[in-house]
Amino acid sequence: MSTASVSLSPPAKGGQWPNYRGQRNLVQLPYRGVSVQPYAGPMTAEGISAHLLGREAYRRTQFVVLRTQDRCYALVAIGARDRESLFAPIEHVEVLALPDTCIFVHDPETDPANPTALARLAERHGVGREGTLICQGLCDHVNFIHRPDPLVIRVVEVTPPEPPKLLHLVEHVLTYAKLPPIKVELERIDLRDLASSVRPESYLVPCRSGGLDDLPAPVHFLDERPATRERWTLVGCARSLEFHRHYYGDEPPRVEMCPRAIAGARAEPTLLKCCLLEFGIERDGNVMIVPWGTDLSMVEQALKEMVAYAQCA
Repeated sequence: MSTASVSLSPPAKGGQWPNYRGQRNLVQLPYRGVSVQPYAGPMTAEGISAHLLGREAYRRTQFVVLRTQDRCYALVAIGARDRESLFAPIEHVEVLALPDTCIFVHDPETDPANPTALARLAERHGVGREGTLICQGLCDHVNFIHRPDPLVIRVVEVTPPEPPKLLHLVEHVLTYAKLPPIKVELERIDLRDLASSVRPESYLVPCRSGGLDDLPAPVHFLDERPATRERWTLVGCARSLEFHRHYYGDEPPRVEMCPRAIAGARAEPTLLKCCLLEFGIERDGNVMIVPWGTDLSMVEQALKEMVAYAQCA
């Protein structure tokens, strides 16, 4: 891809024009800063620069998407010293992407104000880390993601239920939180597989809402505090074991189901929940832990801390 950065003069007050060339995950927010314009000239950095330099631009326009009649696209950053007047001449042009790496997609379901949604759309359409996606999305508004490289976060969670609760919360937070692009990868701990690793006379599981009432042996539910102590195997975590000690005064055979205990130390950013954590959130290296009964606000805080930690690493 050929790129170019051209200026007529330096910006006002001795500053420097922004340089986007090495930046990844570039998204314009708010997207009103993106202008889509028809273009009939050569799709080269030189031709585009010659076309735009000296033309007037609206004071809020930061990026221009050029579109030819045969639907070729280019992405350009522009600069003007005068950002107070309604319109001012363009004095700086940086061509970020030409048609060989620029893909246009019309997807009415994608929110152009959501970097994660743009990154997902780019991945679905094969836009790599050196490419650019231009999206006409929700309400026909247009935005882009340049050089998409989302932070990959693994969510370690038990199933059932489906979808896993923590994954559902993360996906919901990513629809509204102010976060850079994030790619979520689920690492599923299937409780039915854990239960099938043993052959007890009966099972004791934490609660009925876990969807484990169809195991290959009778199932009892710890939260219902069965009146009779059976010869069961507990499929549960350390907190469930504490409950069992309190209820029955002993420790049964147990299959570990705690995501924190199973996941262990991680080299990659990982989010999971643990019922031994009752309040707030906690970080252990690359692992961020939220309580078992976490909510959207705690998940949002955890994701923001994971992003900050990853950017400093």
